Amino acid sequence: MPISAQEVKQLREKTGAGLMDCKRALQEAQGDEQKAMRLLRERGIEIAGKKAGREANEGQIVSYIHAGGKVGVLLELNCETDFVARNEAFQHLGRELAMQIAAYADTAYVSREDVPEADIEAEKDVLRAQAEKDPRPKPAHIIEKIVTGRLGKFYQRVCLMDQAYIRDDSRTVQDVVNDLIAKMGERILVRRFCRYQVGEELEG
Repeated sequence: MPISAQEVKQLREKTGAGLMDCKRALQEAQGDEQKAMRLLRERGIEIAGKKAGREANEGQIVSYIHAGGKVGVLLELNCETDFVARNEAFQHLGRELAMQIAAYADTAYVSREDVPEADIEAEKDVLRAQAEKDPRPKPAHIIEKIVTGRLGKFYQRVCLMDQAYIRDDSRTVQDVVNDLIAKMGERILVRRFCRYQVGEELEG
């Protein structure tokens, strides 16, 4: 079916994907915008996977101060080339991610792979104890399933990539990063971040 330039433009504005990618997705989805958005998201994930092993040593350090100077974030966002590092969409993503971290006080890790095994086991112990307190007794294998399911919520709370995106809670931060990877054609990753809040306890 024919796809209008206006439909392509609207999809591009919503996803940030390239014009030709938007047109192809709409054609495959027979004009269904929601389906086209899902197709673009799936491709972003596929492209991200293919680029995961490439070096990403360029990028920028982003700073963000929130709540009248009470919360601050420093974030390192990396890409493969200086050209992409200077791109407005890349810089916008850095600002958005820093705002995301400022908004969620529990954000402690970039991804699930960064969470120490000891922290995961400690959380499992808490979840297991909660499940065992249920007045309706459950067999051990059911309790373990409950723990595994609830562990996902733990990751959504403490891992940046698992969190719902502040601008659109139907998408994760990883979805947003994957969209830009698909658009830029380069590996893009959050290397590290630090969140400061006035009055918080200092370790040591």
